[in-house]
Amino acid sequence: MINDEIRDKEVRLIDADGGQLGIVAGREAQRLAEEKKLDLVKISPTAKPPVCKIMDYSKFKFDQAKKEKEARKKQKTVDVKELRLSPNIDTHDIQVKIKKAIEFLEYGDKVKIVIRFRGRELGHTDVAYGILHDFAQQVNAVGVVDKPPKMEAKSMAMFLTPKL
Repeated sequence: MINDEIRDKEVRLIDADGGQLGIVAGREAQRLAEEKKLDLVKISPTAKPPVCKIMDYSKFKFDQAKKEKEARKKQKTVDVKELRLSPNIDTHDIQVKIKKAIEFLEYGDKVKIVIRFRGRELGHTDVAYGILHDFAQQVNAVGVVDKPPKMEAKSMAMFLTPKL
């Protein structure tokens, strides 16, 4: 609540500099704020009597928005990168995928490794478990297994997260 919205008989008043002015009548607090050409803002409405502060409300809101924007800027979003493999992948191809996974993990992203099965390959899921187990051992310096290998329809997936 600001200015005319405050209808309390008595308020504990804080000056623009942060100094306590004590308990003052509501109308007197309004008058003091108007003399300084600032706003009267209710800080703590649940206190007895409510606490009000004399401040430039528009400047306060602007500074608050600026701080929130700065906090969002510093926030890092974690993406999930997906790498697709097949059950009959060659050793060099898997090394290339491991390099890419390490790159993603070092950057701070999660990595989802998916092995897709087609046709008769579904009968050889044990090979896929071996591939994913070896993959996890190769990247254990920078990442840990978040979710172990699990079958999902015609594919098997495993999630890796970066080590902290």
